[in-house]
Amino acid sequence: MSTDAQTPSHFTDTCHSGKPVPLLEPGDHLTRAEFERRYAACSNLKKAELIHEVVHLSAAVRFYQHGRPHAKLIAWLSMYEMDTPGVMVADNPSVRLDDFNECQPDALMMLAPDCGGHAVIDEDDYIRGAPELVAEVASSGVSFDLHTKRDLYRGMNVQEYLVWRVCATIWLVTRQFT
Repeated sequence: MSTDAQTPSHFTDTCHSGKPVPLLEPGDHLTRAEFERRYAACSNLKKAELIHEVVHLSAAVRFYQHGRPHAKLIAWLSMYEMDTPGVMVADNPSVRLDDFNECQPDALMMLAPDCGGHAVIDEDDYIRGAPELVAEVASSGVSFDLHTKRDLYRGMNVQEYLVWRVCATIWLVTRQFT
């Protein structure tokens, strides 16, 4: 973070042009392009999402409430991927659902486009479109995951959405959206 007198503290150091870039703040209303520009300039930021043009930042991740269940989720999906041709699994990827929404789910599974998948990998290595399965580990953000994000994924034609509500130690699986 720049601390000189000419750059306010609410700006990151610089972007590629050498000009200061405003930090991402929860609740900012941004275009996807501006969101990506600011996210790229925030080297210390681990997870940010743009949902209906509004920035959402995640809290710090705890071991038992998120980290360990997340690892188990990834292991489970990865085992499925190893035995299922055409399936691809990803951990925390950015997904460009449309021009107004860019999410970063805990995990996802998608079919390769040549196997009938709906999402594609763009030239800059981002996922564009709706993956077949999105999965979240939810503890502190359970309400957001079970309402706002569920509704977003349903509207974007994600076929299946799974939420592991850790505090209650139960799996919540929504019905297939299609």
